Amino acid sequence: MKMDKVLEKLGIEKNNEGTSTGSKWIKGEGAKIESYSPVDGKKIASVYATTKEGYEAAVTQAQSAFNEWRMWPAPKRGEVVRQFGEALRKYKEPLGRLVSFEMGKSLQEGLGEVQEMIDICDFAVGLSRQLYGLTMHSERPRHRMYEQWHPLGIVGIISAFNFPVAVWSWNTALAWICGDVCIWKPSEKAPLSGIACQNIIADVFKANNVPEGVSCLINGNGEVGEWMTNDARVPLVSATGSTRMGKAVGAAVANRLGRSLLELGGNNAIIISQHADLDIALRAALFGAVGTAGQRCTTTRRLIINENVYDAFKKKLVAAYKQLVIGNPLEETSHVGPLIDKDAVEAYSKAIAAAKKAGGKEIVKGGVLSGEGYESGCYVKPCVIEADNSWEIVQHETFAPILYVMKYSTLEEAIAMQNAVPQGLSSSIMTLNMRESETFLAHCGSDCGIANVNIGTSGAEIGGAFGGEKETGGGRESGSDAWKAYMRRQTNTINWSDQLPLAQGIKFSV
Repeated sequence: MKMDKVLEKLGIEKNNEGTSTGSKWIKGEGAKIESYSPVDGKKIASVYATTKEGYEAAVTQAQSAFNEWRMWPAPKRGEVVRQFGEALRKYKEPLGRLVSFEMGKSLQEGLGEVQEMIDICDFAVGLSRQLYGLTMHSERPRHRMYEQWHPLGIVGIISAFNFPVAVWSWNTALAWICGDVCIWKPSEKAPLSGIACQNIIADVFKANNVPEGVSCLINGNGEVGEWMTNDARVPLVSATGSTRMGKAVGAAVANRLGRSLLELGGNNAIIISQHADLDIALRAALFGAVGTAGQRCTTTRRLIINENVYDAFKKKLVAAYKQLVIGNPLEETSHVGPLIDKDAVEAYSKAIAAAKKAGGKEIVKGGVLSGEGYESGCYVKPCVIEADNSWEIVQHETFAPILYVMKYSTLEEAIAMQNAVPQGLSSSIMTLNMRESETFLAHCGSDCGIANVNIGTSGAEIGGAFGGEKETGGGRESGSDAWKAYMRRQTNTINWSDQLPLAQGIKFSV
């Protein structure tokens, strides 16, 4: 399917309104956001940034919608989300292709991202019939205690360019099930994917008479995000991005005693034991390091390899990197697409220079590609550098396909190295030794929110809660009981006796 047909099918025009209160688009009068594809460097389309007046219109409409939406039975809300999942199945090919072209990830990854959206819809539909609370025994006779969960109101969602649609769906599918309404600010680097999603959900909502304002869209730079983070009418802000951005969001939301759900940077490592299946370890490390051109928060950035297999594995790794095809991500033969823009390319080049200055040795040389097929200036070579875990550049997350490799002698040393970074998102160990795997998963093992055995750091399923610790932000999205973040807990005590006994045996009489 050619890109002009993709855009037409998804309702994308050359100039697009960037503010929506559901099915209604607010006429743009703000600055334009130009969406350029890193695939060929050409402009795809323009989007009008949200003005302060447009933002106020979205919030006002969302507040009004919440008053009605929260009264819908949760299973009825679930039926709407089920239909959204069906619509995504219908639009999987064009939406996945747009994600790939606008962001630069491979077509298979673009389609996989839409599949994640479908999966979270399926998960949310089941969840709509099990928003459970607990019952507790009261110490007072003929009293009953229980807890229940209520929707929060408006959920603000700030998503990043690397997963321009999936992370929004993780948040919004659960928030809608819980009875919340959502205002989404997609990345200004991938605004068209956001508009496509809004068009798809608007049709589903219209068919089900969902109140206008349950799903709102705003576009713009950091200033638009700041309006939301500082807005007391938005009780929860879910933000995905860099640690620097997350600290600013967290501080702003905390200053008004709101809630934030933060999914921030990762500096993920795979420990490769001498007891590992080296062929499986190689495939896991390769996809983890170069998938999405190293632009995942779960990208493998460090390999911590046992000294007894270090040379053998390094040889395998170098040979595998030579087989990588770098090119147009819409072509099935390409393994690695472009970085998102030239700023990312500059950060990549500076990181390699810093690692070499610290004493690093490039065992797979990096570099910026040029010439036919690379006219956008955003294509780079995946790079592997022998490094020390303590170096400042290794401690830093560079959003690019740079992999640092290092040795260890004991498992305790390897785990300490894995944990000795500011971030705590994803981690893995490759081993066929049960004692090693259980040690890695124990309380004395990985300090990350995700810890895997014999799979890589990347590619989480929606059934488990996704998120990390330390500078990754502590948030949890997607599966398990992550839905609780979008609701408020209420404890209820009911006295069905003809007395009024007090807790703790307190006596009070008048």
